[in-house]
Amino acid sequence: MEEYLIVIFRTLFLYGLITSIYRMMGKREIGELSILDLVISIMIAELAVVAIEKADENLFRHVLPMLILMIVQIIFAYWSLKSKKLRDIMDGKPTIIINQGKIDENAMKKQRYNFDDLLLQLREKDIARISDVQYAILESSGSLSVFEKNESENEATEITIPIIMDGNIIVENLKRINKDEAWLRKELDKRGYADVKKISFCSFENNDFYIDLKNE
Repeated sequence: MEEYLIVIFRTLFLYGLITSIYRMMGKREIGELSILDLVISIMIAELAVVAIEKADENLFRHVLPMLILMIVQIIFAYWSLKSKKLRDIMDGKPTIIINQGKIDENAMKKQRYNFDDLLLQLREKDIARISDVQYAILESSGSLSVFEKNESENEATEITIPIIMDGNIIVENLKRINKDEAWLRKELDKRGYADVKKISFCSFENNDFYIDLKNE
């Protein structure tokens, strides 16, 4: 009887502990977990199972690694807020698969993403024909964001493409809009933004800038 009570206590304790750990690590949907999030989740789950199964062992011996993993995840999450490069390494980057109605086969190859995957995800969004798509973006979570063509041929669908994030210029996105870094700095200087490092986020769409300064 005592053994069953210990198992019940450990189960309830670990349930509360793991719930608290995930709350402290931050909220994310399952489909949006990064590789680091997924690895930590699997390790914590395994540690919890072992802690419940081995009721004769010291509970803190299994709780300590969980707390260490929680601290590691919180530290990496904090660093990723400060560094886009680290975010790209941990979470990956969105990839434009269809750009203005044209499929980018090179982008698909880089992501090991084939036409069967593309057609499947388009069907899941009730889109029967690729010709109906203006933009399709493969998100870092693996989901596909789709923007259909407007009914009016005179209206072009515009998507937000960041050209500055966390004070860093995203050169590859500038190339997508046929611009360069010299053009960007000149345009920002005209608008009174001489220091790019002070800009948290900047995009250029519909021939206009959206600019958000850090800590504003």
